[in-house]
Amino acid sequence: MTHVTDPRTAATTATSWRPLVAACLGAFMLLVDVTIVMVALPPIAADLRMSFGDTQWLLDGYALALAALLLAAGSVADHAGRRRVYLVALAVFALASLACGIAPNGALLLAARVVQGAGGAAMMATTLALVSATYEGRQRGIAFGVWGGVNGAAAAVAPVLGGLLTEHLHWRAIFLVNLPISLVAAWLTLRSVKESRLPGGAGLDWAGMATFTAAAGGMTYGLIEAGQHGWAAARTLVPLAAAAVALAAFLVIELRSRRPMLDLRLFANRSFSGIMAGAGLLMPAAFACLAFTSFWLQQSLALGPVLAGVALSPMAVTSLVVAVAAARLFPRLSPRVALGGGLLLIAAGAFLQGRLGPDAGWTALAPGLVVVGIGVGLAIPALNSAAMAAVPPHRAGMAAGAVNTVRQLGYALGVAALGLLYQGTGRAAYAALNEVYLAAGLTGLAAGLLVLAAVRR
Repeated sequence: MTHVTDPRTAATTATSWRPLVAACLGAFMLLVDVTIVMVALPPIAADLRMSFGDTQWLLDGYALALAALLLAAGSVADHAGRRRVYLVALAVFALASLACGIAPNGALLLAARVVQGAGGAAMMATTLALVSATYEGRQRGIAFGVWGGVNGAAAAVAPVLGGLLTEHLHWRAIFLVNLPISLVAAWLTLRSVKESRLPGGAGLDWAGMATFTAAAGGMTYGLIEAGQHGWAAARTLVPLAAAAVALAAFLVIELRSRRPMLDLRLFANRSFSGIMAGAGLLMPAAFACLAFTSFWLQQSLALGPVLAGVALSPMAVTSLVVAVAAARLFPRLSPRVALGGGLLLIAAGAFLQGRLGPDAGWTALAPGLVVVGIGVGLAIPALNSAAMAAVPPHRAGMAAGAVNTVRQLGYALGVAALGLLYQGTGRAAYAALNEVYLAAGLTGLAAGLLVLAAVRR
């Protein structure tokens, strides 16, 4: 018996998945841009004559903008309209990517990179909300699975994609490639995504956002300047002091605010505090060291951007495979075990990588990267669900946003702090990188033990 598919049914099915494609394109771009720059750092620095500290800001400027604006962007989107905010975010991200791609000097590139991060924050805050508002029942479960898979794929392909674009086209292509993707995402959003928002209105916590940004930016700037000018220099001490003042002001403001950006009372819950600590420390333990690994691969081993990207890819590919396999094979694995155990594996992988000798090649990194990938594949999928389960239901959205904020902040501070070790004078690059891995391993070890001790079974 021959079954004939109704063309109208097929067309309806195709149309129903367009909002998911629109959201996934935005999520893919913003997550790729977190790490795609890593393999392009050496050619960018050489082309625009940027210092080591400036190249750190190419990573940290983007991550800090994500961290500082994520919670505020989510609040704006909930009440102004998620579709509207997503479209504006796509436009900002695309224009900033264009500015990055044509920047004639390092200063303009850094400025454009920060604006790109601001657009990415609004995209990160709206993509999953759009998916949740568009789909129901079984379709929502499928959509969440696809969205999560795209996030994992973005991390997996970013190093190799960055290498291919940099080596065969130009480093500017890693930014310009965002333009056609943004146009497709915007077109699909306009054609297929319905507006959604929360009822009522809410004021933005402008004071909290400003003081949080000042604290994060000042601390990052101070750490980067310490590597360039020493701990006693005014360029180090002034921003660190300003960061301390801003942090104290942020805590006071959030405790007194009627609508805080982050409800600090959530940290009275021991499990939530442990999860947030794990989220923040995971990034320097697993990801921040990759930027310095890229320098070693290209400057010391003379690898091209493509091979450098291939050398870094085992971690991301392994994490994607493990995340999918763990969800199927161990659906009841507790967040405490997944996050705590994952962090301990990340520590073990960092220690394995930190055994480089003067004649080591890029393959020496592979075993450690695979072990780190296993840990990342276990830990990251558990973060959001564990944080939301640890707080009252009406604070679940804030908890999820706080996890992503702390992750990006941890990455920014990790790049700045580990940079102090890597750029130390008087050592071979492999020895400096070993110190970076040792610090990353100790961070992961401390984080894993903290999570296992603090998070309830």
